[in-house]
Amino acid sequence: MSGTFGVPPFAISYVVIAGGGGGGSGGGGGGGGGYRTNAGTSGGGAESETFYLAVSGVYTITVGAGGAGGTSPTNGASSIFATISSEGGGRAGFNGGLPNVGGSGGGARGSAALLTGAAGTTGQGFAGGSNSTFLSSPFPGAGGGGAGAVGANAVSGSVAGAGGAGVSSSITGSAVTRAGGGGGATLVGGGTPGAGGAGGGGAGGATGGAGTVNTGGGGGGSQNTFSAGVGGSGVVIFTLPVQAPLATFSGGVTQTSAVVGLTRVYTVTATSTTDETVTIG
Repeated sequence: MSGTFGVPPFAISYVVIAGGGGGGSGGGGGGGGGYRTNAGTSGGGAESETFYLAVSGVYTITVGAGGAGGTSPTNGASSIFATISSEGGGRAGFNGGLPNVGGSGGGARGSAALLTGAAGTTGQGFAGGSNSTFLSSPFPGAGGGGAGAVGANAVSGSVAGAGGAGVSSSITGSAVTRAGGGGGATLVGGGTPGAGGAGGGGAGGATGGAGTVNTGGGGGGSQNTFSAGVGGSGVVIFTLPVQAPLATFSGGVTQTSAVVGLTRVYTVTATSTTDETVTIG
């Protein structure tokens, strides 16, 4: 088998999750970061990606930051490992703008007009929810999409939608769910915010909760003019056979490694620039 005796090419498993989208001031939840893996279910209901063999060489590695939340929310940033790129989560709808397409799409804000959530990226995540037909005060917003489920629409005239759930992976030896969507909030006070999606999504509220760091969770929405949640940063996880030479990283990479069974698992939690690398073999 390739890599069994430390000879390239090496069979690599990976999970690549982008930064989550920022929550919106005005009630929308941010979308979870795009989720790609060949070690289980990918985002958007996609099957596991194909077997990956790496020859000895230098590969790009980037961990995407979460998007800003608030009155001008932004998409999360992409995460990259070699040729695998996951799209940042879509920003939420806010009082003055619509949600964006992303790895998972942002949720609609609260409004007197019917608004829909943004789409997710095929093979990475699901769409955000809509404000449905609840178009009067307190104007509930919708949850951002998650890697594992669509963001929930506004539930009633006073209850905002929850963020969509993320996807679970056991690549590190323990099951961890990541890339949940941010919960929605109401445009004005007097309603009930939506919960953050399982997998690091921030909860909606008068002020929105932040997406969890290194999960790619979307930021929670907030009431108008209040602070909404930032998206959670992403993560890159990959494995090499234990017999393979240790991977080495450029100076701006923050990572840990651990032996799990017959593989060494590398978890990269931050990169200081978009020019960081890992050398394999």
